[in-house]
Amino acid sequence: QVQLVETGGGLVQAGDSLRLSCSASGRSSSMDTMGWFRQAPGKEREFVGAIRWSGGSTYYADSVKGRFTISRDNAQNTVYLQMNSLKPEDTAVYYCAAGPFRAGITRYGGNYDYWGQGTQVTVSS
Repeated sequence: QVQLVETGGGLVQAGDSLRLSCSASGRSSSMDTMGWFRQAPGKEREFVGAIRWSGGSTYYADSVKGRFTISRDNAQNTVYLQMNSLKPEDTAVYYCAAGPFRAGITRYGGNYDYWGQGTQVTVSS
């Protein structure tokens, strides 16, 4: 059973940086993709980015490309989401998720089998 725990959320000002961590326990080799999603109040969950444990390929939503960076530490089974130049519209609950790699559907929540509990990120203007 895979368990995911996100940490690092908080309240920051516009332009600040924040780093989220997602610790994965019980991970199997088939769970090759770690995704980050977010959901703002009244909005649908949206894809932020993803990374593969094998090879480290990364994928980003256009809205965060150039500002957010995903990395992983295979030895620590931890994935990071470094968020720079934060904007008020980045305010949301951020979730990490684990799933297999399936080309073309990495951006879809349905690809992921396991989800963390989420961590709140609030960006004030």
